[in-house]
Amino acid sequence: MARTAALVESLKRELRARNITYAAVASRLGMSEASVKRMFSQKEFTLSRLDAICEVAGIEFSDLARSLAAPDAVISQLTYEQEKEFVENEKLMLVALLALSHYSFDEMVALFDLDAAECTRLLTRLDRLKFIELMPNNRVRLLVSRAFAWIPDGPIQRFFKAHGVSDFFRSSFAAEHELMVLANGALSKPSVSALLARLRKTAAEFSAMRSDDASLPSSEREPITLLLAARPWLPDFLRKYRRTKSVARPSLATARRNGAVPVSRV
Repeated sequence: MARTAALVESLKRELRARNITYAAVASRLGMSEASVKRMFSQKEFTLSRLDAICEVAGIEFSDLARSLAAPDAVISQLTYEQEKEFVENEKLMLVALLALSHYSFDEMVALFDLDAAECTRLLTRLDRLKFIELMPNNRVRLLVSRAFAWIPDGPIQRFFKAHGVSDFFRSSFAAEHELMVLANGALSKPSVSALLARLRKTAAEFSAMRSDDASLPSSEREPITLLLAARPWLPDFLRKYRRTKSVARPSLATARRNGAVPVSRV
């Protein structure tokens, strides 16, 4: 029972990290929100429903189970104040990102403008934030889950929007290892939920690849930034044409009966 409770808590943590509400889970499973809440509170799931919830979260059940073997790796998000500290100290953010990408201490010092003492000090700060565990000989162990993500519209994301967006998109995205897809359309709510679940799964796969490649030297790995975004949206240059209120338009037949449209006769 204890392991079941731990598994459910881990699943709740993964959902929170992705800002997935019980309502969203209920919609995807075709259940009421109250039923989903009761299922979580009673910790009673069928395997098919557990698998479906993992799919909504974009994670594999095997990853969820594996997280129980590493109880220390529980951080899925920093606090607002911790993210703010990263924004105010760019080198702390740099070392955090390097640690997240599994760079060793020697690689950090060799490849970036960091001396050994400064790098040690910054890693020590990350250790106090419980982002990493700084081990003997400056070895680093991450204490964040595979679901780790920055706070939506938090200090890091705002910093990226203000300072990184133009730099990121300063590319044709036509070179090797580059891709940009722009797609527009109108979808039903169930289709939107399914799309978001697939995007979350892609993000989870990216995190898994990052972990799987950690044993390779940095010379065999390339920094990659993955940006996934989807929202109900119409550009400003089109939104200005949208009517502020829905205007009921008469059918063609009604318009003709009212004499608004001339009827052609043979």
